[in-house]
Amino acid sequence: MIHTEETTTEAIHTLEGLISILEDGKLGYTNAAEHVNDLAIKAEFLDHARERALFIVELQDQINKLGKSTDTSGGGPLGALHRTWIDIKSSFTGGDTEAIINACVTGEEAAVEKYKMALEKNEFEGSQIAIISKQLNSIQSTLDKIKAKRLS
Repeated sequence: MIHTEETTTEAIHTLEGLISILEDGKLGYTNAAEHVNDLAIKAEFLDHARERALFIVELQDQINKLGKSTDTSGGGPLGALHRTWIDIKSSFTGGDTEAIINACVTGEEAAVEKYKMALEKNEFEGSQIAIISKQLNSIQSTLDKIKAKRLS
């Protein structure tokens, strides 16, 4: 897709929304890691938080390529629609691993939905679609792994 000023603004807005949910996920996984006792699960959650941080950098790079500085980018109002991770933080306070895992599933499902909606908007160039699709696949894989923990 060739970007016009309008489509560039829309693409930036959508990318900022994805960054917002990634920030929520990074924070959510960090909080989850602090509240679980199982060291293996704690390490996994910290890995997921690091991955979200890397995804944020990738999307900020795309915003920069579209001509907007991301020095102060922390997501936009779009992200407020999916503050699932923040809302479920209270689930972590009891240290109940099952509740924490369920909260992580909820957060990841919101992220997957937001990524799918972003791709459906058809406002990205091929390289951006590739990055967003790669991130979506990784988030979906993480979601599947976390869901499997619920069953074990």
